[in-house]
Amino acid sequence: MGKLFGTDGARGIVGTELDVNLALKIGASTARVLKNDKEKLTFLIASDTRISKDILKFALTSGVLSENANIIDLGVIPTPAISYLIKKYKADGGFVISASHNPSEYNGIKVFNSEGYKLADELEEKIEDIILNDFQLTKEVNKVGTYEIAKNAKEDYVEYLRSTVNSDFNKLNIGVDTANGAAYETADMLFKLLGINYHIINNNPDGLNINDNAGSTHLEGLQKYVVDNKLDCGVAFDGDADRCLLIDELGNVVDGDKIMAIYGDYLMAQNKLKNNTLVGTVMSNLGFVKFCEKNNINFIATKVGDRYVLENMLENDYIVGGEQSGHIIFREFANTGDGELTAIQILNIMAKSGKKLSELASIMETYPQVLKNVNVSKEGKETYQENKVINDYIKNVEKDLNGEGRVLVRASGTENLIRVMLEGKDIDSITKLCDDIVEIIKKELN
Repeated sequence: MGKLFGTDGARGIVGTELDVNLALKIGASTARVLKNDKEKLTFLIASDTRISKDILKFALTSGVLSENANIIDLGVIPTPAISYLIKKYKADGGFVISASHNPSEYNGIKVFNSEGYKLADELEEKIEDIILNDFQLTKEVNKVGTYEIAKNAKEDYVEYLRSTVNSDFNKLNIGVDTANGAAYETADMLFKLLGINYHIINNNPDGLNINDNAGSTHLEGLQKYVVDNKLDCGVAFDGDADRCLLIDELGNVVDGDKIMAIYGDYLMAQNKLKNNTLVGTVMSNLGFVKFCEKNNINFIATKVGDRYVLENMLENDYIVGGEQSGHIIFREFANTGDGELTAIQILNIMAKSGKKLSELASIMETYPQVLKNVNVSKEGKETYQENKVINDYIKNVEKDLNGEGRVLVRASGTENLIRVMLEGKDIDSITKLCDDIVEIIKKELN
């Protein structure tokens, strides 16, 4: 990857790593790179609820307009909505101002092409080349684009989501946590439209409380809420609602692996799982791999990142893939992960089958897994794979596991973190081994 774009767009702390100057350059450079035979391009733009959204949005918009391209502002709306609406509105691309599951001091810029897919690596690299090599704004001030605010974007998106399911949901009673993020309006609209009995928490964004002890990265509140109120399940989104995790009626977490197992099993029963394959990543739980083996489903593991999952799905014509984090891609319905879509697909199975979520999730056994993050410098993040002490120690741990577990150490695609994951049969032993690796990384890189 280049110097500006990570695995999910450009992202960083606002004012230092990401500022209005960079946003303006990204807007102008993207419009310049994506120019084609059309006389004038039109882009959509949207954001989550972060307080920095407007300064970045209008800087980026100014850059796009300076290249004689138009902008249609969708306001605060989930990231996957822009992927769908680009095609519906016949736009040439789109931008989302969001840092997804990160804290409020972060923000980011995700770029989508005319098909609603996140921009390919090679196009991001062309944009970076323009920005990093003496960027200059176009001086033709008489040729600028227009700016308008979309009137029915949320309604159009929610109506599309509703069209993907066909059950009677009025017997379900659920909790919903929108993380004070981008779904705070659309979730309310969607579940009301479906006739579900729902109760929303963490649904009052103030610009600073996005993902703050809320949503799919902080499930404790929703778990307690579901159990205390004897609900059928809970639904948790992240800040831009491209992820969804579920809570069963007992308060247990149903993660992305189990969501894919439930949906894969549902499609298999109808002989509708195309190419008999589910796509995960190297972080997918061993229990998910075993579930696929037991049910004669092919399992494909990609690098971590939904873009890599999607690339594999497109190359091989697979229709279901995703990550343990709840970023699930249903290619029959969407070109990217969609938390609200994920939620209603599983609720649809619950309504049709009459089964509790805990029963549906029991088809897959989860192997104990420990994941810890190590804060490192940017240099440490880029060079850790070359460190002999770290590599040798990891090899020794893998030898000790003796085939009954695995170690995965990787750099975060969006933050200066090294993620250490261990999986095995005994939680106490893998926790100690994980702690040991973390300490070695801290000592070597800091």
